[in-house]
Amino acid sequence: MSVLVVEETVVNLDQQLWQAWKSMDVPEGFRAEIIEGTITLSPTGGTRHFTVNRRLGRALYDYLRGTGYGPAQDGNVIAGLSVFIPDVFVAPDDVDEIEHPDGLGLLASGIPLVVETVSPGAEARERDRVLKHRAYAAAGIPVYVIIDDYDDGGAVTVLTGPDRARGAYASSTRTPYGKEAVIPEGPAKGFVIGPDITGEPRG
Repeated sequence: MSVLVVEETVVNLDQQLWQAWKSMDVPEGFRAEIIEGTITLSPTGGTRHFTVNRRLGRALYDYLRGTGYGPAQDGNVIAGLSVFIPDVFVAPDDVDEIEHPDGLGLLASGIPLVVETVSPGAEARERDRVLKHRAYAAAGIPVYVIIDDYDDGGAVTVLTGPDRARGAYASSTRTPYGKEAVIPEGPAKGFVIGPDITGEPRG
């Protein structure tokens, strides 16, 4: 009986967190996500962050033209009672089938690729490298790309093969800045993230 009560309490807390997120008045310049049972507020990125994401979005738009998919930025991707706001993600052009029932965003089950560009600071690096790695894998998103200026001069890491039960990706390929990282699967298969997007290695 006590186990049942504990389980019910957890569910109720998750629901309360969801309701709190829906009613939040998020300060300008911030975004609110629910990651691993916590509402996380993070600032929108600075000039470097914006520039990389804009280059990436433009390149993906050209690459995906005519495929039925396209890039999006700063939208809600929802998995159960978790909410993510990737820097860039790929979604179907026709989102009707993957729209959240309450119109709050798109369901993670229909998103083939997400990208996070790491912001300065230990907390931001922990969020993208560790917390979102686990969360995106648990949500079953097939490809997670991390563009990281702070990984030994800069690197692009492409994660594939999500194991939802473990909250981990089976495959991780790290490509240093100055070389070309290639998306291995999905609508963006063959898309290259290279110096045109990331810039050259950073000192």
